[in-house]
Amino acid sequence: MNLDRFSLEGKVAIVTGCSTGLGQGMVLGLATAGADIVGVDYVASPETKEKVEALGRKYVEIQANLLSIDPVDEIINKAVESFGKIDILVNNAGIIRREDAVDFSEKDWDDVMNINLKTVFFLSQGVAKQFIKQGNGGKIINIASMLSFQGGIRVPSYTASKSGVMGITKLMANEWAKHNINVNAIAPGYMATANTAPLRADEKRSKEILERIPADRWGLPEDLAGPVVFLSSEAGAYVNGYTLAVDGGWLAR
Repeated sequence: MNLDRFSLEGKVAIVTGCSTGLGQGMVLGLATAGADIVGVDYVASPETKEKVEALGRKYVEIQANLLSIDPVDEIINKAVESFGKIDILVNNAGIIRREDAVDFSEKDWDDVMNINLKTVFFLSQGVAKQFIKQGNGGKIINIASMLSFQGGIRVPSYTASKSGVMGITKLMANEWAKHNINVNAIAPGYMATANTAPLRADEKRSKEILERIPADRWGLPEDLAGPVVFLSSEAGAYVNGYTLAVDGGWLAR
């Protein structure tokens, strides 16, 4: 087998939600494999930039609030101005709001759906147009969730958005495969990130979660590095429309 098919040398990747956590873990995986990075977040990402540049790769920072689709054109234009092209998009940015379904507010519904689903679609649409214009295809990786497969509790808009991510991943793959565009998703399991801090702080709930995970640990950002590189590379060229669970065996239990 030719391991060069896993290389991302000379590729350009946009990663949203890049400043910490899973986003930073995937950025570092992509950069290690050879990609230059356009990092998008609503805050500055100096740590991510430093780590990418230490790997000998270029890093362009874009600060943008993805609660609306207003920044989409700016992100795409700046990426192309900086590197001349785009090869990979990782839609990682997302939020979660926790409340009983009977008390859930319209604002918490709209905010989560806007960033987790609406912006994911329209940023993907814009990047797909750029891929088609370039004529060389490309890779889009969306970040789904265990709640793309399950209902969960106290997170109605998050569950709806992540179920939607899995659905539109299939839709986009169906429509854009003819342009040599692969669209897949990664569904992280229970990961040690800011989003899960309340769960990990709840000793009883954390114990219940760990008891169901065959790997017997919370996932780490670096656990997503291999999967995102695979789906971004030529090694994954025949994978399309699939949501890959990276969950320590949670769904198998």
